[in-house]
Amino acid sequence: MKDTKATIQYAGDDYFVAVPPSGHALTIDIKGERSNGAGPMELLLVALGACTAADIISILRKMREQVTAYRVEVRGEAREEYPKSFRKMEVRHLLRGRGIKSENVAKAIELSMTKYCGVAATLRPTAEIVSTFEIEEDQAAGA
Repeated sequence: MKDTKATIQYAGDDYFVAVPPSGHALTIDIKGERSNGAGPMELLLVALGACTAADIISILRKMREQVTAYRVEVRGEAREEYPKSFRKMEVRHLLRGRGIKSENVAKAIELSMTKYCGVAATLRPTAEIVSTFEIEEDQAAGA
């Protein structure tokens, strides 16, 4: 197993600077009302969306689907009691392209969620993850 290490340094005034293994620093703001940076739970939403998006676009490319635009929206529903972890996460895939087959999108999502996305695998034991998708035909693509 690959060992990875992130470093999180307190920067004062409820700010932290996180340096993931890639070395690209990001600011974390735990004073929610100020909102000058993402909070830890927000980063979980981003991590899940980015992980599955990378899988989906890669799989659809291998399937030779013509995707011209792609967006993922992730919504988390937290528990009422502490530690207020996510109990449900909804992942919505919005694709645009030319002749994209819905069965290929469904297969790509299934593969990502059950085989490839490490973030989903990590979250699945404690949070229900529900995925949906919409495909919009891009009339301009290939015209």
